[in-house]
Amino acid sequence: MRRRDTVSHEFVRTTPEHLADGVLYVSVSFATAIHRCCCGCGSEVVTPFSPSDWEMSYDGESISLSPSIGNKGLQCQSHYFIRRNRVVWLPSFGRDGPRPHRSLWRQLVSRLSSVRWRRR
Repeated sequence: MRRRDTVSHEFVRTTPEHLADGVLYVSVSFATAIHRCCCGCGSEVVTPFSPSDWEMSYDGESISLSPSIGNKGLQCQSHYFIRRNRVVWLPSFGRDGPRPHRSLWRQLVSRLSSVRWRRR
């Protein structure tokens, strides 16, 4: 198995016995999607749909999941979005979780420190 940059989707009534690599299986009746981890490790990744878990959007051609899929509990610790059937890779989780991009963080702090706050 290899790392994937795209996935296909398949709407199913029940979870298939064998999950094919690169396929996102979506069960609307169970409000869940399942797929093999996109890093290629072969682990099953389950994403339940609910206001406190993941949201799925379907535009008639492609699927997107939100928020990102962070496999912190897996050995691979992969982290990615699925956007319009494309896998958007994010920094993997380390022991302390994902680290913010330091230069962007510095830019934000710099901009916020230069803002003059209005007092009432």
